[in-house]
Amino acid sequence: MSAHTEELRILQDTVRRAARERIAPLAAAIDATGEFNRDVESLCWDLGLLTLTFPPRYGGAERDQGTALCLAVEEIARHCASSALLLIIQAVGSFPILHGARPEVLDRLLPRMVKNRELAAYLVSEPSAGSDVGALRSTAVRDGREYVLTGTKCFATNGSVASVYAVLARTSPASGRDGLSFFLVERDTPGLTIGKVENKLGQRGSNTAEVLLDEVRVPAENLLGREGEGFLLAMQDFDMSRPAIGAQALGIAEAALGEMVQYAQQRKTFGKPLCEHQMIQQIIADSATLIEASRGLVYRAARLFDDGQRNTKLASMAKVFASDAAMKITTDAVQVFGGYGYMKDYPVERMFRDAKLTQIFEGANQIQRLVIAREILSESR
Repeated sequence: MSAHTEELRILQDTVRRAARERIAPLAAAIDATGEFNRDVESLCWDLGLLTLTFPPRYGGAERDQGTALCLAVEEIARHCASSALLLIIQAVGSFPILHGARPEVLDRLLPRMVKNRELAAYLVSEPSAGSDVGALRSTAVRDGREYVLTGTKCFATNGSVASVYAVLARTSPASGRDGLSFFLVERDTPGLTIGKVENKLGQRGSNTAEVLLDEVRVPAENLLGREGEGFLLAMQDFDMSRPAIGAQALGIAEAALGEMVQYAQQRKTFGKPLCEHQMIQQIIADSATLIEASRGLVYRAARLFDDGQRNTKLASMAKVFASDAAMKITTDAVQVFGGYGYMKDYPVERMFRDAKLTQIFEGANQIQRLVIAREILSESR
């Protein structure tokens, strides 16, 4: 993009080369085994990609953090969506900590996370509360100089490989979104245990687990932000993460289009290359157009975030549009490949499975449309 600074161009080129040379050869095996890949994690640490959104003195980008995250995610997602998700969840899980923790807590925690290469996770979803955050049942009860956390968290990305968790729990009986607060909880805290590790349809190399909290005691200073304002902190986190999910979807879609175009040029049917059939050309043209439209939304939303401007509407637009586009493009790619597209010998079937999750997490697309409509109606008042 012409608006990118030289630093961003260097980052993009570096990640593109590393993803192509180091991650792409592992992608099929990562998907097949469904196991978290430590070599990819080490590579991401080496490249500074797991501290992109940290303060600069701890390895974060000096500026344009949201755009930098999207660029890195897009480049990696072209080859392995699971690996790209590692960057996103590190940013998402650390956001409430970076923006809510007391300075003394950050001064203690961040140097250790960087030195020991520790991952963060985001514990919000529960068996009875996904899109409806207000239905959270996990509780955090004040007991002197501590809070006692109890509850069950599910679908926690990095759940069983993280060292630190940002946990959303109810601190008051107030109904709905009121009375929710974030807490910093460390992996070795007594009462925190890992439950089921999920076996997923797509993005299988990303660790997703259940985390159980049984009277987990944390110091009162581990409260992130003000008590009762956890929902607001979560919404601010989404303003950063939703463009990044859009970037992940964009990377998947670009890869699917590339595979589709190459196959259509090589495969012959009815006496001529597949790409010379008008219906195939229409699919290619529509796919490329959706990709460019997705790119515009993703990076415009990221730019607003970097400039400190409200981007809630555009963040949701970027997420919903890019993920819907990725699902359509990967579906069409499988169709263009025909029977081969249904086989694991070709990567489009993996891309098809990986794309689906982008429509679901960080706020299901049905929720995104409600957010967009709410923002538009609010602007018109």
